[in-house]
Amino acid sequence: MSHMEFSHPYFGAFFLLVFSFFLFLIVVNLSNYLGKKLSRSNDEKLKLTIYECGFPVTKQPNRFSSHFYLYALLFILFDVEIIFMFPWAVNFEYLGMFGFVEMILFILLLTIGFVYAWNKGALEWHSIK
Repeated sequence: MSHMEFSHPYFGAFFLLVFSFFLFLIVVNLSNYLGKKLSRSNDEKLKLTIYECGFPVTKQPNRFSSHFYLYALLFILFDVEIIFMFPWAVNFEYLGMFGFVEMILFILLLTIGFVYAWNKGALEWHSIK
């Protein structure tokens, strides 16, 4: 008999994990290969045309300002502050002075980040012209 032990309680789960991983790789690669072989590549002009109505397609520069994304990122950053403040407020009496000092340091750190973003001009809205 070999040195491998097939009677281990987790052998079946490990085998299914490895088998499903390789099966996943085979299916993805097979579908990618079949998609490339079965697709028609001479239809590119038809894909770019407008269906039934509308103006002809022209390539235009992106008109969305990056400031939208910067504001969203800053909103998420400072919104996470509330997520960390809620459990602190619920357990305020239990945490005592240590919890109070920790929250003051946390708010101070966020305030430094806010002032830094403000000084860098991240909150200034520039014209899109």
